[in-house]
Amino acid sequence: MTTPNTTSVTGRCGEDIAVRYLRDNGFLICDRNWRSGRYEIDIVAYKSGVTHIVEVKTRRAGALRSPESAITPSKCAAMRRAAEAYIAQKALRGEVEFDLVAVDMFPDGGCDVRYITNVVELGW
Repeated sequence: MTTPNTTSVTGRCGEDIAVRYLRDNGFLICDRNWRSGRYEIDIVAYKSGVTHIVEVKTRRAGALRSPESAITPSKCAAMRRAAEAYIAQKALRGEVEFDLVAVDMFPDGGCDVRYITNVVELGW
């Protein structure tokens, strides 16, 4: 038996925190860890007529880079491609927004959660 990778455990924990945060703030969670081929979306949520494609980035306290720094141009392009595949598969209509939930996790079990809207320009 292998020991779980601490990075993947941290990531899963961050996604659980993000889902809780979104639900607590009135979002309906439509999908979690949606995959189709090489495309992946962490969370798809819905609120007030808008579908939110949500990327979750989690870092342990003291990490050299913030969760927000992971939203690079190539990550934005990947998010757009994944969203296009999701929208086509689900035949969605209406407004779409790309958001980020950034989670910093502390050794004492606490965390800091930041919800950042419109982290990716639609460009389609």
